[in-house]
Amino acid sequence: MTSRERLLAVLTGAPVDRPGVNFYEIGGFDVDPGDPDPFNIYSSPSWRKLLGLAHERTDLIPMRSPGRTGKNPLYDRHFRHRSWIEGHSRFTETVCTSGGRTLTSLTRRDREMDTVWVVKHLLSDADDVDAYLQLPREAFFSPISVEAIMEADASVGERGMVMVDTGDPICAAASLFSMEDYTILALTDEPRFRRLLDFLTEPLYRTIEEVSSKCPGMLYRIYGPEYATEPYLPPRLFDEYVNRYDRPMIEAIHRSGGYARFHCHGRLRAVIDSMLDLEIDALDPTEPPPQGDMSMEELVSACAGAVTIFGGIEVSDIENMDPREFAEVAASVVEAGAKAKGFVLMPSSSPYGRTITDQAYANYKTLIGAVEG
Repeated sequence: MTSRERLLAVLTGAPVDRPGVNFYEIGGFDVDPGDPDPFNIYSSPSWRKLLGLAHERTDLIPMRSPGRTGKNPLYDRHFRHRSWIEGHSRFTETVCTSGGRTLTSLTRRDREMDTVWVVKHLLSDADDVDAYLQLPREAFFSPISVEAIMEADASVGERGMVMVDTGDPICAAASLFSMEDYTILALTDEPRFRRLLDFLTEPLYRTIEEVSSKCPGMLYRIYGPEYATEPYLPPRLFDEYVNRYDRPMIEAIHRSGGYARFHCHGRLRAVIDSMLDLEIDALDPTEPPPQGDMSMEELVSACAGAVTIFGGIEVSDIENMDPREFAEVAASVVEAGAKAKGFVLMPSSSPYGRTITDQAYANYKTLIGAVEG
């Protein structure tokens, strides 16, 4: 089978020649090892070696987000952005004016890590939320471009399949706050938090409708549900904050013949039935204990043949575990995952530092060996 045929088969529960294997962001994100930007960690020789392994030996799933064409003057009236370099870090400030208030966020990206740290979040309390809700909703609407999605689809060919990357309403809302401020608001002021979710839904829904109509049959990754899992929120709020708002996204994807893959780190046991009620097609990254709270065997049993499973491997094990021990872990995950509707062996995320150790590289190779037998 080609990788595209294999991935379509695992998504539909059709027979496959072997389980899939994917390195997630490695081969998924659009990176350029030749970019001379000093913040480009992927120019390191160790990264080039690993990227080459992904492109040559794995089932590729390039992730692309919808683009925007042109500027929105209404957005520019309310939001200003500026970036600067200080020492070995790049800072980006966003200033939003609305409701008579000035709201500011600040992020930092360090040269040796491909991670953006939020130094200050845009919103912190109920008054900030009320001011944000006075923004004109049209400020968040811009014409959609699917050019990057279509180019990636043509480029990957039979080596894999493209995945459209999109957050959901709870991701859009929660990421405006620190985790502390978000959980307090979501737990203690449900009406106000729902108003914020309602405010953020329409631009997301419009984007999904437009992309799915222009790019039918695509795989989508919906990220954000983990914000409503334990230990952050009680299970009763998962239906309220996730199912209610994500269901229209999934239905639009299905109307176009596409596949909805739920991205949710951490604990799944208390919410897996709610996820299944959404009729999602796939789930990732299905972290093993102690990062998650369900073994692969338990997850396969709970899904009862209804969902394709991506994942099963924690990236920290790839980085830290002895290769012989890691080979046993990978083999056991493949054995359990092969009993699911469909299965793709995959790490929970990617390393974000400039150097890939020989041990980590050996363990990535082991993932390929685990499915090829």
